[in-house]
Amino acid sequence: MEGKKIKDSQVTTIQQMTHQDANFAGNVHGGVVMKHIDSTAGIVATRHACSNVVTASIDRLDFYSPVYIGDLLILKASVNMVGKTSMEVGVRVEAQNYITGETRTTALAYLTYVALDPEGKPAQVPVLIFETEEEIRRSSEAKARREMRLAERIREKKNKF
Repeated sequence: MEGKKIKDSQVTTIQQMTHQDANFAGNVHGGVVMKHIDSTAGIVATRHACSNVVTASIDRLDFYSPVYIGDLLILKASVNMVGKTSMEVGVRVEAQNYITGETRTTALAYLTYVALDPEGKPAQVPVLIFETEEEIRRSSEAKARREMRLAERIREKKNKF
């Protein structure tokens, strides 16, 4: 299987937030932002794997600032690391006031996807071809998160959680 460059599957999506996305205070619900994160990351994973994918986990999701009605929600996503059948996708979420241009970091998230073959079984994914030091750093950090996830699973099984 031929490797793929990170830039070949990364995407940026933009969606304007409306009243239906928000609570009475005018803040967009975190769940709405989460849905956009999962959708955008899923596109990246699908593009990288060239197959159907499923969300296996959301390893981390941190919110830093609110999103308001009328803001543009900008999601920038790319593959950070691949395993045999899984891949971590990182998503940076920004909110932009389209009138003033003010942009603020709203959230960061790391999601794991598993590629599926036509029968719905895990399928091998292409290796990553790194082109920059930044890409290598992000992959190294993703590997550390993966190790923490695997250690947590072992603890959960041991405690029968």
